[in-house]
Amino acid sequence: MTQDRRHFLKSVAAITAAGVAASATTGCTSQSTKSTSLTNPLAQGKSVMGLTVPKMDVVRIGFIGVGERGSGHVQHYCHIDGVEIKAICDTNEKVLDNSIATVVKNGFSKPSRYTGSALAYKKMLDRDDIDIVIISTPWRWHTPMCVDTMESGKHAFVEVPAATTVEECWQLVDTAERTQKNCMMMENVCYGRDELMVLNMVRQGLFGDLLHGEAAYIHELRWQMKEITEKTGSWRTAWHAKTNGNLYPTHGLGPVAQYMNINRGDRFDYITSTSSPALGRQAYAAKEFSGDHQRNQLNYIAGDMNTSVIKTIKGRTIMVQHDTTSPRPYSRHNYIQGTNGTFAGFPNRIALENAPAAIKAQYQKDYELAVSQWQKNGQQGRKPSPTNFHRWDHDMAKWQNSYDHPLWTRMGAEAERNGGHGGMDFLMLWRMVYCLRNGQPLDQDVYDAAAWSVITPLSADSVADRSNSKDIPDFTRGVWQSAKPLAIVS
Repeated sequence: MTQDRRHFLKSVAAITAAGVAASATTGCTSQSTKSTSLTNPLAQGKSVMGLTVPKMDVVRIGFIGVGERGSGHVQHYCHIDGVEIKAICDTNEKVLDNSIATVVKNGFSKPSRYTGSALAYKKMLDRDDIDIVIISTPWRWHTPMCVDTMESGKHAFVEVPAATTVEECWQLVDTAERTQKNCMMMENVCYGRDELMVLNMVRQGLFGDLLHGEAAYIHELRWQMKEITEKTGSWRTAWHAKTNGNLYPTHGLGPVAQYMNINRGDRFDYITSTSSPALGRQAYAAKEFSGDHQRNQLNYIAGDMNTSVIKTIKGRTIMVQHDTTSPRPYSRHNYIQGTNGTFAGFPNRIALENAPAAIKAQYQKDYELAVSQWQKNGQQGRKPSPTNFHRWDHDMAKWQNSYDHPLWTRMGAEAERNGGHGGMDFLMLWRMVYCLRNGQPLDQDVYDAAAWSVITPLSADSVADRSNSKDIPDFTRGVWQSAKPLAIVS
């Protein structure tokens, strides 16, 4: 999709009355002159916190974008009960036809086909036999397509990030509240086994009062620069020449935000951000492409490593990092620290001051076996010491046995069979349908989509302003103070 387009917020009169005029843009440049003017525009509808919609016997689905990400969603939905795939839209006819063939191969009726222009999806939205729309397109299209979907009377489910500017974040919130439609950013990592287990542990108070979290997207993706005319790198590479900030915060941040009950008892207050030099992508382009190649014509400004720190209203801190350039192993950090101990991911490890009785018993058994083995070896080396908070416990099996999330216990095996990042993709899509068919609130809402996505433009603002802090809007307009935390569901 190559056409540039601009969507203006609706109900301009209402917004102007609040002293705010905003438009959604397709770029992600510095927002420092705009951010503070959009902290709390006038509400155009009622809150959608905890929104429930009438039960759907069958969830009728339309897809916009079925490339590398969207095609996987189509495949997964072919293995989830209670859905009908009604229509698919993509400007790339090859991937469009491949997804249609997938649907038919799995025994579904042939879905309608929409293509021909970047705006062909609007014809699909005119249909009255679609309940939800799955949006998996380049980032700049996410907010416009979500808004159009909700305005057409359908629920929007969008890939990450949901928005690229502060204005777009408010546009999503305003539209969801005005239309009373769901707008969920599909943050799949919230459905990973480890993240679900830690959420369960947090809810049971295992780490005590929470103090600090760490989240990241550290993933070497320079190879995507070789995708010139299609696939993710064909459009994602350009963002490194547009924005110096955290370009992709939500994979690591989403789970940590749920641990901390962000928007449901606490909320993000402000952010400060700093970036390293931007060296890696220019060097990669010089090495891999000819001097006159388009990749060597870009000025890569996004620091190879961006580090941001978020402060919450309750005083907690969250470090968020982004690096898709440096040669290093993958990590999302997934770190949560409280007054009784810490969980850290990549690799998974736990340290607690006061462990549960069952775990203490296992610790003692392991210690006695280690001492016995040490004695059999002639007491060579250092004598084993009891496990305590000075030593990481890397054995996750016993923790999973005790604290696996009930949702994973119920559906984890099927999720792993169907795949998608270890099963998290399938579980997320299954859970979305389950909530809609049973009249339950979704696990993520438009306020999460806005709060997690807004880190990108605000981090860029902070970097451009010598790392001075930037206020993070309260997208819930105060409802976070009374909203119930995300429950541990089965």
